Amino acid sequence: MQPGELLGSGRSADVFALDDHWVLRRYRDGGDVTAEAAMMAHLAEHGYPVPRLRGRPEGARHRAASRTDFVMQRLHGPTMLQALLQGGLTAEEAGVQFADLLHRLHSVPARVSADPAHRILHLDLHPDNVMLTPQGPVVIDWCNTEEGPPGLDRGMSALILAQVAVGGTARAAPARTALASLLTHLGPASTGSGGLAEARRRRAADPSMTESETRLLDDAVRLVLELTPTRP
Repeated sequence: MQPGELLGSGRSADVFALDDHWVLRRYRDGGDVTAEAAMMAHLAEHGYPVPRLRGRPEGARHRAASRTDFVMQRLHGPTMLQALLQGGLTAEEAGVQFADLLHRLHSVPARVSADPAHRILHLDLHPDNVMLTPQGPVVIDWCNTEEGPPGLDRGMSALILAQVAVGGTARAAPARTALASLLTHLGPASTGSGGLAEARRRRAADPSMTESETRLLDDAVRLVLELTPTRP
């Protein structure tokens, strides 16, 4: 399949326009999209806001590209990050929306795991991975998804925001406000037992993290702990 205009690039994949309704998402490193697409289909079946898929990668077994790319709904609207920077959304509102998206995600039953405590985890939910469409927020980029304890997912989202909040850039203040709002609406058990520690370990081991990002981790963990409510 021949892609069109490059619409966006993440750390592992690119998104190309096909027409006004569909886009092609393609891994640059040859990663297999089958599990990601299956998880997105499962979430859609349970009413969670993800892009619609056109066909399934496993249905095109004879095309080599089918393992590395798939076609999904083209979304229209800004990312949450763009809305924050352009003044269309306050940092407090962003935190509330994040908390709601995490609560809704973790109410969906696991697709594979038999552990009753396990839920579907996004593990990279941050303002650039939420599209604010006319129909409401839609969560994109499910390449890191797995099943496990929800506290890990909440800890990862909080830690990503906290790294920006302690980074000393112009985005630090709104990131701190969004983080405080997120943690307030998640409640005192935000990251669960060990969720934040495991999120920090994973972030430190992530080869796509820059050295400067890694240096911020300890300060970011302290900020999350400082802003987490101690009681309801």
